[in-house]
Amino acid sequence: MSVGLRVDAGDPTPPYEQLRRQVLVHVATGVVTEGARMPPVRQLAADLGVAAGTVARTYKELEASGIVRTARRAGTTIAAGAAELARSSLAVADSGPGVDELALGFVATARAAGAGDAAIEAAVRSALSRPDPPPRTPAQ
Repeated sequence: MSVGLRVDAGDPTPPYEQLRRQVLVHVATGVVTEGARMPPVRQLAADLGVAAGTVARTYKELEASGIVRTARRAGTTIAAGAAELARSSLAVADSGPGVDELALGFVATARAAGAGDAAIEAAVRSALSRPDPPPRTPAQ
């Protein structure tokens, strides 16, 4: 699950909060689905170059909001109903995910599908060159 998770040292947002929001975006956009196993705290901390306490706090915050559940032998997994909770949490936080979070979700999804950075960039440029599609109605 560490695919796409990053900590930006130049961002004034605390690292645990950066990770929490990224996981929320991944869950809300379907990059990570119900039942997916999160990496162990120490492994993710080492992968990201942060303290284990930072990752532990991220997991604790996500568990408190119902996004993940932790069981002694099963580890930490994405909880049932987490996608809806994540979407609600993001909407409450700032009236929907910002463009940075949407981009992170898209890049993570594209990379998980095997696309390289050049292909992802080309796809974004292509999408930006097209006219905006008409708004969707709720029935669509």
